[in-house]
Amino acid sequence: MVRVATVERDLCNPRKCQLECVRFCPINRTGKKAIEVPQDLGKAVIYEEVCVGCGICVKKCPFHAITVVNLPDELEKYVVHRYGPNAFKLYGLPVPQEGRVVGVIGRNGIGKTTALRILAGEMVPNLGDLGSEPSWDEVIKFFKGSELHNYFHRLANGRIRVVHKIQHVDAVRVYVKGYVGEVLKRIDERGILGELKKALDIEPLLDKRVPTLSGGELQKVTVAAALLRAADVYMFDEPASYLDVRERLRVSRAIRRYVPSGAYAIVVEHDLTVVDYIADLVSIVYGEPGVYGVYSKLYSVGSGVNHFLGGYLPAENMRIRSEPVVFNMRPEQRAIEVEQRQVYLVWPEMSKSLDGFTLSIDQGEIRVGEVVGIVGPNGIGKTTFARLIVGEIEPDSGYVPFRGLRISYKPQYIKGEEYPWEYVGEALESITKEGIASSEWFADEVVRKFKLHKLKEKRIGELSGGELQKFSIAVALARDAELYVLDEPSAFLDVDERLAVARAVRKIIEGRRAACLVVDHDLMLIDYISDRLIVFSGEPGVRGRSFGPVDVRRGMNSLLRELEVTFRRDVRTGRPRINKPDSYLDRYLKSVGEYYYTKPMEEGER
Repeated sequence: MVRVATVERDLCNPRKCQLECVRFCPINRTGKKAIEVPQDLGKAVIYEEVCVGCGICVKKCPFHAITVVNLPDELEKYVVHRYGPNAFKLYGLPVPQEGRVVGVIGRNGIGKTTALRILAGEMVPNLGDLGSEPSWDEVIKFFKGSELHNYFHRLANGRIRVVHKIQHVDAVRVYVKGYVGEVLKRIDERGILGELKKALDIEPLLDKRVPTLSGGELQKVTVAAALLRAADVYMFDEPASYLDVRERLRVSRAIRRYVPSGAYAIVVEHDLTVVDYIADLVSIVYGEPGVYGVYSKLYSVGSGVNHFLGGYLPAENMRIRSEPVVFNMRPEQRAIEVEQRQVYLVWPEMSKSLDGFTLSIDQGEIRVGEVVGIVGPNGIGKTTFARLIVGEIEPDSGYVPFRGLRISYKPQYIKGEEYPWEYVGEALESITKEGIASSEWFADEVVRKFKLHKLKEKRIGELSGGELQKFSIAVALARDAELYVLDEPSAFLDVDERLAVARAVRKIIEGRRAACLVVDHDLMLIDYISDRLIVFSGEPGVRGRSFGPVDVRRGMNSLLRELEVTFRRDVRTGRPRINKPDSYLDRYLKSVGEYYYTKPMEEGER
């Protein structure tokens, strides 16, 4: 076995723990050094060649900063990069395929962005050797006999050009100035700006200055900028972030259509319906976030996503999930069960005008133990509806009948400074004192699954986007409430974290016999978590109207009919999958007006 030991530098604090990891190490007691804290470093260092992997230091560390993992010896020959002693270790890379789109799926902090940077030539991997300067000659030699050998040979010699759409598009505001139209016209090397303006619906943005763009607008502009370049390799890191359902499909279509037929393309994405639509092949990266990541062989996209959800990779003979994720194969039965439940809360017709936008709300109700999903484009009134329900704003007509009701609200935009605690640990201690939050289940399925126990020493105001999102969801679910309202809980979260949120919500709502409204753009999450749907339609930024709650089948049909997209059910997992435009099944479902549910179809028609 090969031993991978990591020490998270941000968490390790020897002054507060009195070096318990060093004092209790059985190898240290024999006179050898398996772990120590050098004075010049001030952090623990584990010597992997001496460590026996007993795990005592892991258990003794009060800050959960230490991880020791035993991996098969044969895996060591696939080490591509390590960031430093006791730092993250990457095994393997996704293999680009000429003329095909390769999707990459996996958890946050597991090496997806690192792999893209290596394949883009932005960093030279050290092959796990921390003692010498990495070189492309060594990399080319390392991959000799594999498909990556020719790729890296061409990359190192400047014979292929790479365009990389980065993950954090917010950085574009800092480095790119000027008007959108001028910037895109300047980089239009392929002469397709006229087509892309329509395909991505960015014509209204051309007269805006880049620093003034919203996150979703920046996303579309950066995707357009990548596609306008003449390149041999196109890389898109999370192209669906900040976008609603309509825009995600629009960006997906553009990538499929405008990446040149003979080019390499790699897409990293957490929305599995987007991956399913864009990619031809998929590589799954598994392991332990922040510790190590391993890239699987390439699978067909349908099989690969199913293997990822099922938790077993047959080519590697590796189990990556303790239990499979299975979707409801009988949505009609779920609708019947919901109708038999007691009505919990009712709201009347309402309307609200806000900054030139007019919203009309239909009368609706939510039942005991029910989760109602809320879907629709951005700027159509979903967040306004949530704010009306929780009492943040008052309707112009109608009324909100929930005065005095205990409501727990997780808003769309979160600020760490708004919480009454300074540190995460202080908050966890406060929220887990009573109720379901004090249970062992909450500690395992929420605190540990969200990895909040590792953030105890962090200030809430210094949390990253994903960390703050998980923290805010945990705080919202810990409250003893009768109605929970979660606005975009999937933002910044990976697939496993989204599924953990879905499971936690369902468990708490059913256990407390409460109710929940969930606003989100991830259709797979909405399908997984929802009993019924409220669908918003209209003209974004001008007017919006709600429809429902109705059963999931009817609600999704209403939404997807406007988008002119059809979905089918996967035969193995029951997950929703987008049909390719103008495929036989796509044309058939449109002809019968069935845009969402049908019998699960066998592989081969996508």
